[in-house]
Amino acid sequence: MRPRKDLGQHFLTDPRLLARIAEASGAGPTDLVLEIGPGPGGLTTALLDRGATVVAIERDRRLGETLRRKLGERDFVLIEGDALELSWSEVVAPWTDQGRRWRVVGNIPYYITSPLLERALTPPLPASVTYLVQREVATRLAAAPGGSDYGALTVGIQAVAEVTVPMRVGRGAFSPPPKVDSAVVHLVPRAVPLVVPDQVASLRRLTVDLFSYRRKRIHRALREARGVTAEEAGAILATASIDADLRPEALTVEDFVRLLAVVGE
Repeated sequence: MRPRKDLGQHFLTDPRLLARIAEASGAGPTDLVLEIGPGPGGLTTALLDRGATVVAIERDRRLGETLRRKLGERDFVLIEGDALELSWSEVVAPWTDQGRRWRVVGNIPYYITSPLLERALTPPLPASVTYLVQREVATRLAAAPGGSDYGALTVGIQAVAEVTVPMRVGRGAFSPPPKVDSAVVHLVPRAVPLVVPDQVASLRRLTVDLFSYRRKRIHRALREARGVTAEEAGAILATASIDADLRPEALTVEDFVRLLAVVGE
């Protein structure tokens, strides 16, 4: 079946790669996996082979009959619909209400990576999130302070989850090949997030504002971004225990969280 360009479909069919991605997800016999976009079912099969129960959300109705025929005798449930419109907590409730641990896994369309990350990290949280994404995005998610890849997206994700990049996948492994290479990113929600859910949007606004001045001193960036005086900026940074000579790109995630606590919205 031909992948649909309008849905951003790039199918991965190499069983060895699919097995490695399933392994990277950590899914096992006690887990429920919510799979986003199963496509032709290659990754689904790899997850089932590890003993997991798989509930898959697929928007492309063409694939439904094929998936049911291929996997109908296994521990698999297919839900036809848009993953951005469905309530994930309601989808997994029949299993989580019985105490089953759940994980999110998916070879996701590149063009909706950000909203799918946001949905996956909105409570109630899964045990982990494993997505196949653009390599550039994976690099940004896992970046450390001081580099060009470190930015608002990094801070927002790392404030609520620990990030690793278990493996990379070249563009030639897909059909059709995308224009960029990919990577598997594995997110484990923090037991105690650095910000509560109500603060996530405020942290995003603060980091986006300050990274607009990433090469300036944080003292100047804060004045420009928030319209405060030099004296006020100095007082804010002192209260947050942040060196006024640092640039925004050098601040740690914890620095941004402390700064948010002082400046608020």
